[in-house]
Amino acid sequence: MTGFGFELIATDGKARRGRVTTAHGTIETPAFMPVGTAATVKGMTPEGVRGTGAEILLCNTYHLMLRPGAERVERLGGLHRFMNWSGPILTDSGGYQVMSLSSLRKMDEEGVRFRSHLDGSTHLLTPERSIAIQHSLDATITMAFDECTPYPATRAQADQSMRLSMRWARRSRDAFVQRAGYAIFGIVQGGVFPDLRSESAAALREIGFDGYAVGGLAVGEPAAERNATLEGTTPHLPARAPRYLMGVGKPVDIVEAVARGIDMFDCVLPTRSGRTSQAWTSEGPLNLRNARFAEDAGPLDPRCACPACRGYSRAYIHHLVKAGEMLGPMLLTQHNLTFYQDLMRDMRTAIGEGRFGAFHEAFMNSPAARTGAAREEDDDGGAKDDL
Repeated sequence: MTGFGFELIATDGKARRGRVTTAHGTIETPAFMPVGTAATVKGMTPEGVRGTGAEILLCNTYHLMLRPGAERVERLGGLHRFMNWSGPILTDSGGYQVMSLSSLRKMDEEGVRFRSHLDGSTHLLTPERSIAIQHSLDATITMAFDECTPYPATRAQADQSMRLSMRWARRSRDAFVQRAGYAIFGIVQGGVFPDLRSESAAALREIGFDGYAVGGLAVGEPAAERNATLEGTTPHLPARAPRYLMGVGKPVDIVEAVARGIDMFDCVLPTRSGRTSQAWTSEGPLNLRNARFAEDAGPLDPRCACPACRGYSRAYIHHLVKAGEMLGPMLLTQHNLTFYQDLMRDMRTAIGEGRFGAFHEAFMNSPAARTGAAREEDDDGGAKDDL
């Protein structure tokens, strides 16, 4: 079986072009991971997801432990067989839910006791239990159990949270079962405080992980603060290991993070946008509910070769959205995932050819860098924000 590894193929400034080798195939980086929270990418078949160019998926430990249960997935052959996805799968640790479901949980040194949002049943999630669940799921890449520090947080709160996460990181590493081609990533915490981030990175390097994630961002902080935190964090991460920015994000955020040395990304945005009538395009984000698309015979994006753009007009997708037909969100999701994968491919090419600086500048000055704030007219005549 192939071992886990990371090859740094090229650099251009801080931007990196690499290749991750795993037991379930290779991942070209920079890479975007579509989110399959409950072992499915919403609105897509696995074959359709592959068709967008995706090589790795993210699944959710918290949700899968509650339904259908990690032990059941294990009995059925693991996530790859269960969901018909042969490529690599990364599973998050449940740490984000520790933050987002704070009203349902109690946290201490041992771990987190929480009530299921499904039926109110009580569960204990510890670093050891999180790693065991991810093992049962047969995750290619396991994430260490951490607390996702909320924003805003005082320095004292961020310090306390980071130190707890580092203690949990060591327990997670000790619990991980090493197998050829499988990996465990540590997660840097520390809020927006540079010295806490560097201390966290040093602690993770001392423990020793196969890859390093930057957590606790994309939780409400301004983009400028997120970028500054990345600039202060990535220099403290090993050059010969993949770097993963968790939960980011909009296309402009991804390009900015690649410029600061990040290799891997995940976000629900392209699929969630598809379900809420938004298309990410080279012309910027488009809200397909808007009346101006009712007789637009053009494709979602003239630069895109996805099936949604090749075979369907903006007018038809607008009709599907207004009629509440499920095909509308499915086509928009397919396009959005393709747009994201094309963006990653274009960045890989630009880094490999030593022109990422020019690519970065051109993208930042293009309509594609818009974040979705444009106002347009909906059918009822009211002003609507792009989502």
